[in-house]
Amino acid sequence: MSVKRLSGSYGVRIAALSAALLAGSGLLAAQGEAQTVAAADDWLKFDSSPSWSPGFDRSFAQQSEQSLALGFPTLSPNNVEHMKAAIKRYAEIVERGGWRRIPEIELSIGKTHKAVAVLRERLRAEGDLRNDVGHPETFDSYVERAVKVAQTRHGLKPTGIVDKDTIRALNVPASAHVRKLRVNLSRLKLLSAPQQGRYIVVNIPSAEVEAVENDQVVSRHAGVVGKQSRPTPILESKIHEINFNKEWILPPTVILEDLLPKARGKEGFKIFKRLGIDAYSDYNAYERKEKLDPETVDWSSPKVKNMFFAQAPGHDNPLGFMKINFFNSHAVFMHDTPSKTLFSRNERAESSGCIRIQNISQLAAWLLSDNSDWNQQRIATMKVSGETLNVPVKSEVKLYFAYLTAWATPDGAAHFRRDLYRRDGTGVTATVY
Repeated sequence: MSVKRLSGSYGVRIAALSAALLAGSGLLAAQGEAQTVAAADDWLKFDSSPSWSPGFDRSFAQQSEQSLALGFPTLSPNNVEHMKAAIKRYAEIVERGGWRRIPEIELSIGKTHKAVAVLRERLRAEGDLRNDVGHPETFDSYVERAVKVAQTRHGLKPTGIVDKDTIRALNVPASAHVRKLRVNLSRLKLLSAPQQGRYIVVNIPSAEVEAVENDQVVSRHAGVVGKQSRPTPILESKIHEINFNKEWILPPTVILEDLLPKARGKEGFKIFKRLGIDAYSDYNAYERKEKLDPETVDWSSPKVKNMFFAQAPGHDNPLGFMKINFFNSHAVFMHDTPSKTLFSRNERAESSGCIRIQNISQLAAWLLSDNSDWNQQRIATMKVSGETLNVPVKSEVKLYFAYLTAWATPDGAAHFRRDLYRRDGTGVTATVY
């Protein structure tokens, strides 16, 4: 089965998008996205100079997702040399005194302010602004396009508006970037991603999932990763099975920290009916399908911690209609979700350690490409039918859960993400945006 390649190296995409934008692609303002600008935040300082807000440029984001440019995936061994080059470049910026902090003033196209001159200087430092024409203190279309490129490199929505998140990202010192790149270079060297064959990588800090074949990205997917209190583990494994419309077996963390506190709260035993969760005295009772009546259980008793809970398949099931299994000792997996709105956020650390995947049907079709009679059409049928079925993956696919907060790509671009679990040791400045 042939799967269309949707996107390649993030850096290559950015270079292509930057060139296209500089050639004069137009704005497509999207209704309802203006709330991404935190105009009412107290920390923002406004002056009386006129400005206007074009909103979120959805065409830029669509180009980013649909670009067919191919390149090295995040874990490609070839990226080692690009990271070394980026370390050298940022170290030279540090030697020259680094860059000035951007004032905490919201900026957008059409605005004239002395802070724009500082912004232009900052965008030039990393190569995001290459056509530096016009009045130094005017936020023109060239600056807007450069801001979008910078936002994309930092995992932010490419709005072209310098909001508080963008300011925080751009105000991370160059010295912190050098340290992040060095830490992540060591991580990349330890990984063993193959240049031939197929694998999937989940980069936890960027909350992105890549399907890779012969050192080329086949598709990229937004993901939802573990929150800080329930981090997603770093691991290497193999994907061996896909479950369709499977019941959800509640893990211990969810039981102890979510379900039982609710059962002991105002809603009480009614939560089980509302969520469609069945309670069993233990696993053996679950195997015999001997359900308990939640109304008869003393939920204040410490014995309930040893109970077993399962939620039937359906619209409210947190697994969605699909679960992807791989060998691991952490009881984590990848799955669909009924909460699709989470994928549109910049920060997507909302799970209990498992990975939720956007457009998981496409990824499943790729995983099952060596299984006869399986394609996207049949997968779509499984979603509609609700049939429960376990399908072994004929050719097991290698899987990496990696933690890269910085990496470089063949076009010379360096990419940075928030140090979600504070493992870089580069200080709080690199974790706040």
